[in-house]
Amino acid sequence: MLAWGVAAVLGLSGCAAAQAPTEAETQAGEAPRVAVVAADGADAVQGAPASPAVLQAPVVPAYVAPVVPAAARQAVQDAYEAVQKRRWADLDRLAPIAAADPVLGQYPRYWALQRRLQDRTTPVPTADVQQFLKDNPGVYLNERIRSDWILAAVRAGDYAGAMRIEPVADPSTAVQCSLLLARHMTGKHARAAEVLDVFKPNADCWELLDQAAADHVLSRKEWNGLLRDTMESGRAGDITRLASVVFDDAAMVQFAALMKDPRKWLAARSKPRSTTDLELTSIALSRLARSDDRVEAARYVQEHWAGVMPKADMQWVWGQFGLVAALNVDIDAARWYRQSGFIPMTDYNHAWEVRAELRASPIQWDRVATAIRKMSGPQADEPVWRYWYGRALAAQGNDQAARQYFQSIQGDLGFYGQLATEELGGLPRLPATPALDPAWTAQASANPALRRAVALFDLGWRREAVPEWNFALRGMNDAQLRGAAEFARAEHIYDRVVNTSLQTRQVVDFSQRFIAPFEGKVAEKARQINLDPAWVYGLIRQESRFIMNAKSRVGASGLMQLMPATAKHVARKIGLKDFTPSQVNDFDTNTLLGTSYLNMVLQGLDGSQLLATAGYNAGPGRPKRWRSQLQAPVEGAIFAETIPFTETRLYVKNVMSNAVWYAMLFSGQPDSLKARLGTISPLDGTRTAQP
Repeated sequence: MLAWGVAAVLGLSGCAAAQAPTEAETQAGEAPRVAVVAADGADAVQGAPASPAVLQAPVVPAYVAPVVPAAARQAVQDAYEAVQKRRWADLDRLAPIAAADPVLGQYPRYWALQRRLQDRTTPVPTADVQQFLKDNPGVYLNERIRSDWILAAVRAGDYAGAMRIEPVADPSTAVQCSLLLARHMTGKHARAAEVLDVFKPNADCWELLDQAAADHVLSRKEWNGLLRDTMESGRAGDITRLASVVFDDAAMVQFAALMKDPRKWLAARSKPRSTTDLELTSIALSRLARSDDRVEAARYVQEHWAGVMPKADMQWVWGQFGLVAALNVDIDAARWYRQSGFIPMTDYNHAWEVRAELRASPIQWDRVATAIRKMSGPQADEPVWRYWYGRALAAQGNDQAARQYFQSIQGDLGFYGQLATEELGGLPRLPATPALDPAWTAQASANPALRRAVALFDLGWRREAVPEWNFALRGMNDAQLRGAAEFARAEHIYDRVVNTSLQTRQVVDFSQRFIAPFEGKVAEKARQINLDPAWVYGLIRQESRFIMNAKSRVGASGLMQLMPATAKHVARKIGLKDFTPSQVNDFDTNTLLGTSYLNMVLQGLDGSQLLATAGYNAGPGRPKRWRSQLQAPVEGAIFAETIPFTETRLYVKNVMSNAVWYAMLFSGQPDSLKARLGTISPLDGTRTAQP
């Protein structure tokens, strides 16, 4: 039986995935319950919180902006440029001048101190750090410099000193690894579970892992398990680095050979005798899953190795065949997963076993349920798997238990909460817009930390501004959070409106969470080409959070995150004359090109919003390819859940879920996510004219 409980929804991801979340999801907050419309039309509130206590509005004196000397603010900006260009002498010269800026003046001083902390060739500037902390109590840079100080102290071998530093409230993985190493080195030895829990492949965690190896903290079985889990990432550098910890020099020669050509390496091997040989052989067999002819590779494994390898190792190998096949939307994925038995796998792999069963034709719902039961309790409690377990129960005739599973996530605001509500015979409905005393917004606008963040946003320094803003929100109650969101709205920082409001615990304010800025201009452009405005707004909310000059790590720009080549292609198609790449962040140009491109993708994918959403994110050719590998028509929710790209899978579910809420906000009428998703049928051919 699955563990019982309801996982909180983080941000827009009502579709929990077994990989690291995206930056937008990480910043998003907890989503509370929402009212639904019951099958008979009567109101029903599932899991609604108790009415929040009425908080007395604060009395806030009129805000008086501090006087910022022009020369000091210019020094701050020049110091920022000096950091980007690594002109450290200029930074040291500018920091004292910038200090006269009462809002941002400590940033250059922090940058200069941070550089010294990161320089391993010089002593840790302890006295200067302590003075900085004394001069800047209770602010974001105070916590930031303490994190840098901990890392520097541990890197310098001052473990006792690192342990004396005041802890930070939200330590990074690097800081967590450094503190665990410091504790270990000062006599309180780390346990294997602690090391495995905190480890992520970064420089500071590698130092922890090296020490754990030297001190025999992990057993051979635990080392092998960590290496196997890392193999799934596909990152060659991390795999080789970890293998060098697990294996000695002689074994590393064999490891390098099998990674280069596993079939050739296996051909020269006989039955493994030692534990090292056994592990190397298991890894080599698992690498065959990446062969061009996976079916033939699987036949070779079965005929030549299944009879000589331990059962548990072979089950792990078949789990790797299942994973690679599932990521390639291969019809054999479920068959290979079924050979993995109940061998423990990573959360990522367990999730793909369920997806492989959902994509099989016909779906064997008992196997879907079995695959979910293999998961750990916390993973199985995620809304995505509670929904599909409920569907499996319903398909097997256990309607009462299925309803309990659907009801347990019915209040979730995301993709699977909406689907669960429809399984129960209703449709989601919007909560009433709660009142907010303007005094809470006034309090936020007078908050020095929020003001400092706004000053950073005004300079275009989002990398500095976002953590400043988030730090200022710590400890705020719902009214204060909503006041801060309204302050962000007034400053036209729309992503902070959404992300701040998402952190409320009892009050749900859809006017903030599903903000629709720009005075209807986006909807107007959508209607001009017969696009659904709710869908377009849902897409922009996911793409850029309404940041007009947003730029992705791959070069996409503007509200609708257009790639340069795509923007040029669309401009040419619609006859937009004199278009230049510099125009891509212009509101009118970006929305014209973005909606036009979205419409092109939609028309090329049979009018399916689901497929077009996937195509907008991953390129129109990919949903065609994924569709062509279907064996039979599948419901839209299954197609969405089995998209092999994590980013695209989350993106599609978030956009479609957003569109439902925007449709209701715009029309006042209920909307069906299932209807929007539709049914996806197999398709022959994958060629597309769109970029």
